[in-house]
Amino acid sequence: KPTPSASAASPVPTPTSTAITTTACGATKPTLVPATRTFKAEPKLTIDEAAKYTMTLDTSCGPITIALEAAKAPRTVNLLNFLANEHFYDGTRCHRSTDVAALTVLQCGDPTGTGSGTIGFSIPEENTKGATYNRGTFAMANTGQANSTESQFFLVDKNSQLPASYTVAGQITAGLPVLDKIL
Repeated sequence: KPTPSASAASPVPTPTSTAITTTACGATKPTLVPATRTFKAEPKLTIDEAAKYTMTLDTSCGPITIALEAAKAPRTVNLLNFLANEHFYDGTRCHRSTDVAALTVLQCGDPTGTGSGTIGFSIPEENTKGATYNRGTFAMANTGQANSTESQFFLVDKNSQLPASYTVAGQITAGLPVLDKIL
């Protein structure tokens, strides 16, 4: 069950973004421990690029299921799998929401809950050629610089206008109403 995060700069262009200070759907706000655990290097590729992978994000409003695109973004899916197996995302909260006409996303995956956490290394962006960020897209955040994908990700609630520079790692297959509740 991967539950992802990214880097120190503002990973998604945020014309008007809101730091999330409450927990959705009346849930108890998780107590975050200082996120001090980092890794030295990208993990060895262990996924099968031809296999189908799904990821379930367990949110305070319910589960969101994502079909991951291992063939198109193998390093990213491998990273998500590695971090999930390390329980890197357990108890984290989504730290940013943006709900404007051009950009409606929920950003998650930073164990510090601030948007400035790091995993200690980054990987290149994948699956960006001609990328679009329509409702249901699951993509990786980055700093805006090349090769800066880490562990943060964003879920697209409404078709959003972004440059094709964020790894499209999957598509939400169940739980869009949950995302609607959060945003």
